[in-house]
Amino acid sequence: MAPRMAYRNARLLDPATGLDAMGTLLTEGGTIADFGPGLFADGVPDGIGVTDLGGQCLAPGLIDMRVTAGGREEATPEAAAAGGVTAMVCLPPGADETASPVRVYRYGRASDGARGLAEMALAARSGALAFTDGEAAIADAAVMLRVLRYAGALGRPVVQHPEEPSLADGGQMNAGEVATRMGLPGIPAQAEVILIERDLRLVELTGTRYHAAHVSTGAAVEVIRDAKRRGLPVTCDTAPAYFALTETDVIGYRTAAKLSPPLRGEMDRRAIVEGLADGTIDAVVSDHRPQPADRKDVPFADAACGIVGLETLLPLVLELVHNGKLPLSRALAALTCNPADLLGLPLGRLAQGRAADLTVFDPDRLWRVDVARFRSRSRNSPFDRRPVTGRATRTVVGGATVFNLDA
Repeated sequence: MAPRMAYRNARLLDPATGLDAMGTLLTEGGTIADFGPGLFADGVPDGIGVTDLGGQCLAPGLIDMRVTAGGREEATPEAAAAGGVTAMVCLPPGADETASPVRVYRYGRASDGARGLAEMALAARSGALAFTDGEAAIADAAVMLRVLRYAGALGRPVVQHPEEPSLADGGQMNAGEVATRMGLPGIPAQAEVILIERDLRLVELTGTRYHAAHVSTGAAVEVIRDAKRRGLPVTCDTAPAYFALTETDVIGYRTAAKLSPPLRGEMDRRAIVEGLADGTIDAVVSDHRPQPADRKDVPFADAACGIVGLETLLPLVLELVHNGKLPLSRALAALTCNPADLLGLPLGRLAQGRAADLTVFDPDRLWRVDVARFRSRSRNSPFDRRPVTGRATRTVVGGATVFNLDA
């Protein structure tokens, strides 16, 4: 059982309730026992440990709802802890949960890759939070209709990788002038919105909750915004690459910036920021997808898609806060209570009796991303050497510290 611990001189942040105040939080037995500005104002009683945070922010633990775990040697859970992530949800086939310092959840597979459904009921009974085909789109409309109906009966949402395969087939980056100059086949932005628009028609038919993953285009944001206005049970997320980078970051055939969906143009990047600001985009995910060097240090056309993102998730979201694009409370909501609510997890809030999953971060700490220092053993990040502001300094899961930057 975790010892009783008082985190003093903390800036308590709970986006679910709007709390933003200096105070103390007490953990006991793996749960939050009490917190508030006036807690232990006259001193901490004997028998309770004390951690002085020196004014740093203390928030609910970050929840990353889109992670590819990688191989057994990848150290994905350790990378999550170093990034302030206390719970991660892994794409099929999931991750080894033994000895993980953070909470590990998983999705169930939606289809069998042909025209049939996966064992969705069995996956739900074994703890799957939602159904998805991971990095592949559920492309067949008839299959998607059956998936939505079955998932709805099981009380689970469907998570779609929205990319129409026939339009994306053979593409290497975003279609447009940059791709033409580089001599690379492009993937049009329409590949994303076409599949979402089709799926929304099926959501109207079934009423099942639907989640569009890592949206990257302004057109997708607009149709999702409209669907929400019409009351459809639709949510979406994006990843930092789609608001922090553009297709120009691929120039020089930088395979570290080869993603799926691909990096888009500047207008799309701005639309993603606007979607976060107005709440159309519900969550931000790392979209962590480790790749070994021999799958990235190859010609661009042969390189695998994906980046490692767990350790840069928080600072890149905080860039939007520092740049005045996003209030801190909304930024944290996209990393805590929103993904918890989307997936039905009893996490993401500062509340008495809730699990003591906490992220402590210094919003003003200046540092430079250095892939050589990543806990992740993969190095495929386009953010290497990028100066950032804000960093997780302590990660607490069930009342136990699993990462301490300054230890």
